[in-house]
Amino acid sequence: MTGSNDRLLEVNDLTVHFHTDRGVVQALDRVQLFVDRGEVVGLIGESGSGKTTATRSVLRILPPSARIAGGRIRFDGRNLLTMSEKELNATVRGRGISLVPQDPFNSLNPVFTVGTQVRDILKWKGGRGPSGSIEMERALDMLREVQIPSPWEQLKRYPHQFSGGQRQRLMIAMALLPRPGLVIADECTTALDVTVEAQILALLRGLVREMNVSVLFITHDLGVASQICRRIVVMYAGQDMEDAPSERLFERPGHPYTRELLESLPTPGGDIRDIPGEVPSLLRPPEGCRFHPRCPSASADCRRKRPEKVEIEPGHWVRCFHPVESQP
Repeated sequence: MTGSNDRLLEVNDLTVHFHTDRGVVQALDRVQLFVDRGEVVGLIGESGSGKTTATRSVLRILPPSARIAGGRIRFDGRNLLTMSEKELNATVRGRGISLVPQDPFNSLNPVFTVGTQVRDILKWKGGRGPSGSIEMERALDMLREVQIPSPWEQLKRYPHQFSGGQRQRLMIAMALLPRPGLVIADECTTALDVTVEAQILALLRGLVREMNVSVLFITHDLGVASQICRRIVVMYAGQDMEDAPSERLFERPGHPYTRELLESLPTPGGDIRDIPGEVPSLLRPPEGCRFHPRCPSASADCRRKRPEKVEIEPGHWVRCFHPVESQP
């Protein structure tokens, strides 16, 4: 896939290994993905597919046991893998790229008021107005944007005094305060009930339009991805399998894994069909396409070598020797 002037984030051939007592976990295998300016991209897959490892690699906040073994990560034209820690902290982490975590309760400090934590962000990011008043007013405006009522009063409260949905709104506001180009939302609606989840998704959609911010939305929930993402990248066992506009992906998936994933969703009658087979161990992953042991269309080529991405229609890429539409 070629680059573009609109490209904000570009990940090419990203390979990540974890060194453990049991051996080397091959967590990511030459993953490719990109996010354009003002775009919401979903990164979906089952638990252990590599979604969070990919996003933590972008921020270079992997644990000490991890090593980026290959690939390139470019953000706004800059190579993140060659930047120093000082440069990353000064221009990327929490500034150019911010994170909305899965569990806001554990991400907010329980012993400080929300106001103290907001002020710390303003102080850390720099650029405050006189006595911090201008930036604090902007912070209050942001709290209003995420539908926190009476924001000045709310700043005096502690995290445990907010509901789960309000805490997630606070995290979204705090992520947007530095005016980032990209927000990584990591399973940010998982802990919420369905009604609150819908409210948070509607809020994110509105903020994306108003602020022209890009979002990399990490989720295992296909229903959530369909509501907010313009484009979706599907991952399986550390490999990227498919990259397509959302409507196209749900209507006519190109990769056998995506098709099996969609067919495993509960039916209106409550029936559930599992994908046959087991997710492979990443200590000793299969050669070639990692889905081939479970794929009904697998051939000798699938077992020997990893497929290159092919464009089966404009903007729809599949890493497969036998895309679904080419099958009888």
